[in-house]
Amino acid sequence: MGKAVKISGVIITFNEERNIERCINSLKPVCDEIVVVDSFSTDRTKEIAQGLGAIFIENKWNGFLDQKNFAQSKASHDYVLQLDADEELSDKLQSEVLRVKNDWKHDGYFFNRYTNFCGKWINHSGWYPDAKLRLYDRRKGLWSGLDPHPRVKMDEDASIGKIKGDILHYSFTSYEDLVNVSASYAKQAAMAMKQMGKRTSNFKMIVSPPVRFLNDYFIKGGFKDGFEGFIICKTSAYYTFLKYMYLKLLNQGKSI
Repeated sequence: MGKAVKISGVIITFNEERNIERCINSLKPVCDEIVVVDSFSTDRTKEIAQGLGAIFIENKWNGFLDQKNFAQSKASHDYVLQLDADEELSDKLQSEVLRVKNDWKHDGYFFNRYTNFCGKWINHSGWYPDAKLRLYDRRKGLWSGLDPHPRVKMDEDASIGKIKGDILHYSFTSYEDLVNVSASYAKQAAMAMKQMGKRTSNFKMIVSPPVRFLNDYFIKGGFKDGFEGFIICKTSAYYTFLKYMYLKLLNQGKSI
């Protein structure tokens, strides 16, 4: 038998008035407190979060990695469940989190993220299954890796489990949003890679994008997601090209 624990729900936000209520309400049944760390939103995010009883902390933005680690440090409990504002726990995942909360056996738990793109749930395209480790003992895990897609890295001796149920992710409401955000994320990724001393080549810029498309569209079944799958896989290839292009420009001393 495991032990019963208390869980802090943790969310980072910036201008998330459209999403934050749904996210907080999905955490309420399973969390003993909800902490929102905000990057000085100019919309109603603060008003909504505080109205729902969340602890609201404002902190200057210095990238996803730093903000997520800062946010988990502000939790009152060592066991944290961290979501993005455009995510929520499915009913099944809520039940599973409650189960492990009362019978905690591992240091961290994986579960899948299921993404909605322009009103359609995406079952393939490299987007599902998309295993995320978001429920963990912060004494055994920290966010690490490169912006804009850091992940929780657990200690080598940490015990990891996986539970059923999905994080429901409400991503993009238009094709234009997907393209624009992908371009922005590619720039952030290139700057993070540059700081780590990484380099690239023309060959990698030429080969990597089509390899990414072929892998996501054919091997990972993007074609089964119809037109939306095609757009997602093409944009992923575009992101890959931009990431290496920006990195090459930065290494040449040029601005991006």
